[in-house]
Amino acid sequence: VFLFLWRKGLSGISVWPLSHHFLFSVIPKMDGQLVEKLGQRLLPWMDRLSSEQLNPSIYVGLRLSSMQAGTKENLYLHNLKLHYQQCLLRSTSSDDNSGCQTKISGGSLALYLLALRANCELLGSRKGDRMVSQLKWFLEDEKKAIGHHHEGHPHTSYYQYGLSILALCVHRKRVHDSVVGKLLYAVEHDYFTYQGHLSVDTEAMAGLAFTCLERFNFNSDLRPRITTAIETVREKILKAQAPEGYFGNIYSTPLALQMLMTSPGVGLGPACLKARKSLLLSLQDGAFQNPMMISQLLPVLNHKTYLNLISPDCQAPRVMLVPATEDPVHLSEVSVTLKVSSVLPPYERTVSVFAGASLEDVLKRARDLGEFTYGTQASLSGPYLTSVLGKEAGDREYWQLLRVPDTPLLQGIADYKPKNGETIELRLVRW
Repeated sequence: VFLFLWRKGLSGISVWPLSHHFLFSVIPKMDGQLVEKLGQRLLPWMDRLSSEQLNPSIYVGLRLSSMQAGTKENLYLHNLKLHYQQCLLRSTSSDDNSGCQTKISGGSLALYLLALRANCELLGSRKGDRMVSQLKWFLEDEKKAIGHHHEGHPHTSYYQYGLSILALCVHRKRVHDSVVGKLLYAVEHDYFTYQGHLSVDTEAMAGLAFTCLERFNFNSDLRPRITTAIETVREKILKAQAPEGYFGNIYSTPLALQMLMTSPGVGLGPACLKARKSLLLSLQDGAFQNPMMISQLLPVLNHKTYLNLISPDCQAPRVMLVPATEDPVHLSEVSVTLKVSSVLPPYERTVSVFAGASLEDVLKRARDLGEFTYGTQASLSGPYLTSVLGKEAGDREYWQLLRVPDTPLLQGIADYKPKNGETIELRLVRW
């Protein structure tokens, strides 16, 4: 049972859960130095202002954290606005999309709308209305791809679908019942379970979207289903907790905690304390190097979630970040073996790279040595493989990264750093 305090202000209706004080005690603050190091890892990314590397999630994560980047933060938002407004407005007015290297996905646009809300901006201008319309067109297109009888799949993913609904909701924009209904059906029929494993981050994003809709009562006819779906999501996430404490895996845990923080219930305290312990160990081991993952974790460490964007506090004090001092570089080498069994003839070769090199560096080294080729595509989570040795990933296929014999990697090619003697397999799989 949830009790909410409804408060009517000049800008509309805001909703505050009365149970937040309980949640603060459930997820106590972590060591300040560890949190600061996380924030410092975002600073170099804020200097990367090319269209391919701009990431609204970085801005959202910082604004919901206890830290700030000062003028660097303001400049980053300015460049986000230039990029998204130019690309989106040109694409809606003509086929000329010059100056935009990559097509803006629905998920990317949704994150940009969250970034605007993190700066206490509500979409109301003509430009804002066009962005809202574009995101609603994206959802309509995805709804059609799913099909009237749910026989299809989104062109992108249910994660982007849920994120888009959430972004519209925090800007207080209605989403049609038929669009929300597709996400409800997916949750009700376990569509986010693949090969026996729950996609915790997809489930959590859907839950955050439903919680926002419930608070505004936008879809009153669907309210009983939405309330039930929130409880279903919460139960699925709790059941997905591993003995080590994380939900799904360590990188899906931040979004899972965001969802659980908005829907407290029986058994939440011990589960969140176990999750906090697993996060602490991972942070001490140097996990969370990817800016997307960091930006999802920082709000949790500040006892906030994406739902705080419903009524953001843009005057909250935040500590100024200073760049970290660089550690000395030790130029030792490691040997890594690359293996590809999804092509004929199979490929296997051992290459040498400097210690601390990423898997992407290993791939580049193998390519430079000859007889190995690969292709990548940029994304907000970093580059991902699209082809290996001339073999392209087809519809509903992807190149999986595994540490031999059969351990899937939780990081992408730009983030994973192979250890000496490891064998990494690139395997084409269906999902």
